[in-house]
Amino acid sequence: MELPIEYDQICKILPHRYPFLFVDRVLELELGKRVVGLKSVTINEPFFQGHFPGNPVMPGVLIIEAMAQVGGVLARLSIPGSLDSENMPNIYFMAIDKVKFRRPVVPGDRLRFEVEALRTGSRVWKMAGKAFVEDQLVAEAEFTATIG
Repeated sequence: MELPIEYDQICKILPHRYPFLFVDRVLELELGKRVVGLKSVTINEPFFQGHFPGNPVMPGVLIIEAMAQVGGVLARLSIPGSLDSENMPNIYFMAIDKVKFRRPVVPGDRLRFEVEALRTGSRVWKMAGKAFVEDQLVAEAEFTATIG
């Protein structure tokens, strides 16, 4: 697959859809190793209506979800034949560890996710991710996911 991977191609890789698809573009990809993806944060995001009125802040759990979706792109594209099936298996969180939030993410920010595979397999993947706004680290986590 050619880089960058754009939104329409991401929709063929991940089962998520609006308003719960949080990956706009994939810039870098080393199969089985690492991926870099982007999410542009706008005031039009539905979660800003209630989080928080007058002081919009992207919920931390959604930053981690976006990070995991970028990792999901890495896992799906790294497993041979995983896109060939009509009924692609879903990817589910199994564990989230070592989560740290460094600063709020607000409308106008562009999140850049750098996700590295720590352990790969046909069914279970462990990854470490970092989220940046420009060059500032805003969140990090390790997460484990199962495919299928």
